[in-house]
Amino acid sequence: MVFSDNTNNTGIVEQARQMMRVDATQYPTYRIVNSVNNYLDTVTGYAITADRNFQWDDTNHTKLPIGTTDLTVGQSDYSFLTDEQGNSILNLTRIDILDPDGSYRELKMIDQANITEALDAYESTAGLPEKYDKIADNIIRIYPKPAASVTAGLKFYFQRSASYFDADDTTKEPGVAPLLHRGFVIAAAYDGALSLGLENLSRMDNEMQREDMKMVKYFQGRNTDMNRRMTPFKQSNR
Repeated sequence: MVFSDNTNNTGIVEQARQMMRVDATQYPTYRIVNSVNNYLDTVTGYAITADRNFQWDDTNHTKLPIGTTDLTVGQSDYSFLTDEQGNSILNLTRIDILDPDGSYRELKMIDQANITEALDAYESTAGLPEKYDKIADNIIRIYPKPAASVTAGLKFYFQRSASYFDADDTTKEPGVAPLLHRGFVIAAAYDGALSLGLENLSRMDNEMQREDMKMVKYFQGRNTDMNRRMTPFKQSNR
């Protein structure tokens, strides 16, 4: 579903206004943009946390969620705030390091809670990093600290913010499965009914709950190429 279609009135903007029974003056496009982008954040947040085995990404992004950064001698901490297109990095999923032979290999993830000695003393001799601790969603500390600087020495894999809409978008569609597109219409119509005090607010609230449940069901069952483990249900005799 495209964002806006003035010819056929089938876009998100037009359908949201139809549900609210308002025009562009009563509810301008920028307000629908805000609602759609807020719902994109909702979908993105749920998609990322629903299944850690499935690396979700907005399909409107034109670059893969993979990047590299230089390894700097003696530097232990590295932050990955945005990708090369300026999208916010929300979560790091893997870190690889460039070996002296020119091949990348995976760093082992550890947690400082399992380190019993002082962190400054742990792996204190510089060398080729073997491990990393995720200090925050997009900040890591590597152990040991590097003994040499290496161009593109770290390769990082990540999940990021969605590709947001602007008021002048027309043919752009939400970067999620088409069966979830109606949720963006309902989200905009619900926000409009709430802010304008429309009589159909209760109905929009019910529709919003239906769309949220549809989204939950979709993301919980999307990874169909993985075998699901069934656990037996034991009924109590009491």
